[in-house]
Amino acid sequence: MSTERARAWELLDADDVPGTMRHLRSVAEQLEIGELAPIVGRVSAMVGFDDLVEASSALAAAPEDPRALFDFGYACIDHGAAYVAIPALSEALRRMPESPVVLTELVVALEEEGRHGEAVGLLEERDAVLRPWPDRYLLVLNAILAGDLATATRHAARLPEPDDATWLPAHDRVRRMLTRAAATPTTLGTKDLRGWHFVLTGGILTTLSPYGFDQGMTGRYAYTQDSFGTCRYGLHRLRLVLETTGRHPATVSLLPDRASRILGLAAAELLAVPAVPFTPERPDTVVVAYDLTEADATGLHERATGQVLYEHATCWTDPPEVTADVSTFLHQMVVPAWGETLRRTPDGSVEETPADDRPAEELAAEIVRAAAEPDPGDGETPPDPDETLTAFTTAVTAAWPTGTRERVRSPGPVRSSRFM
Repeated sequence: MSTERARAWELLDADDVPGTMRHLRSVAEQLEIGELAPIVGRVSAMVGFDDLVEASSALAAAPEDPRALFDFGYACIDHGAAYVAIPALSEALRRMPESPVVLTELVVALEEEGRHGEAVGLLEERDAVLRPWPDRYLLVLNAILAGDLATATRHAARLPEPDDATWLPAHDRVRRMLTRAAATPTTLGTKDLRGWHFVLTGGILTTLSPYGFDQGMTGRYAYTQDSFGTCRYGLHRLRLVLETTGRHPATVSLLPDRASRILGLAAAELLAVPAVPFTPERPDTVVVAYDLTEADATGLHERATGQVLYEHATCWTDPPEVTADVSTFLHQMVVPAWGETLRRTPDGSVEETPADDRPAEELAAEIVRAAAEPDPGDGETPPDPDETLTAFTTAVTAAWPTGTRERVRSPGPVRSSRFM
C-alpha cells in the first residue's frame, strides 16, 4: 500500500472527512484509480452523497472502464471535488480521445481548480475539431483567466454568435472581459491585482492588502481583523470612485443583515443622502454590503439604472453569487470591527473579547468618526495613493459597470497564498 493511500485510510478510520479531502487535494493524481475510487466512496458514504458512492463503487469494480471513469469524474465535480475528478477524467480522455463530452468535462474540472493554462493547452491540442460552443468558448475564457490575452483574442475572433440562446450570456461575458482588458490602463502583469480584478469581474478594487505583498499575498488578505478605520477608509475610496465616474446617488440602500446595515448607515451619513431599505428596482442608489457571502444577494444579479453595488469585504476563495461593482479589499476570512476578537494580554496569553452588541446606529457613528487613513502595513506593498485609484477609475469608466453581476470563481492570473 502506498504511503499516500495509507494516510488517506488512516484519516478515514479516524472519521476525519475534512482531513481526508485535504490530503486527496495534494495526492489524488499520485494514486492509482483503483486506489482513489474506494477512498472517495468511503468519504461519500460518510457524508451522504449517494450518487458519488454509486459512481465510486462502479469505478472501483472497473477502473479501466471509460464510462465509469467519466461518471465518477462528473459526480466529483458536482460535489465540489474537481481535484479528485481530474485524474479520472484524464484517464477517460486517454481511452476515448475523440469524445468531446469527456474533453469538456475535463476542461471544466481544470477550470474549477484554477489550472487555466492546462485547460488552454488541452483545447489547443485539439483545435481542428473543437466545437464553437462550448469548447472554443471555454478556450477563450480559460485563456483570459490564465492571463493570456493574445490567445484569448485570437480564439475570440473565431467564436461565432451562438445558435443556442442559452449560450448568449457566456458569449457576452467573454466579450465584456476582453473589452475591459482593452480599457485597463495598468500592466496586467502577474501582480496587477486591481487590473485583473476589473478585467475578470468588472468591479473596481479600491485597496490592496498592505501585508505580505511579495511573500505570496499580492494584495489579498488571508485572515484579517477589520477595524472602524478600515471601514471609514473604504467609504472614502468609494466616494472617490463615485465622484470620478460622475455618479451622484440619491440614496443608500440598506441590506437587511446587521453588518451591511451598520456600514450602510455610515455610508449614508458620509455621502449625505437618505438610507432606505433595498429594493432591486430602485435607481440611482448605492447598495451597501459588508460581505456578500453573509448577505442576501437576491435581486442583485441584474443592475437597475444608476445602481452601484458596494461590498466592503469581498471573499476571494469562496466568492459570493454576485460580484460587487466596488470592493474595498479581498479576503479569505474576516472578523468585523464589532465581532468577537482575540487579543494578547500583558502576561502573554490570548483571550477572546466579546462582540460589540451596540445598536447599528452607534456602530455606524463609530465608523463616521474614525480617521480615513490607510493601514501602513509592512511597507512592502507598492504605493497606492488616491491619485492612483482615481487615474485607474478614470481610464475604465466607460467600461464600468456593464452587464449582469456574475460570480467569478477563479482568482485569475494573480495568485495569492491561502489557508486550506
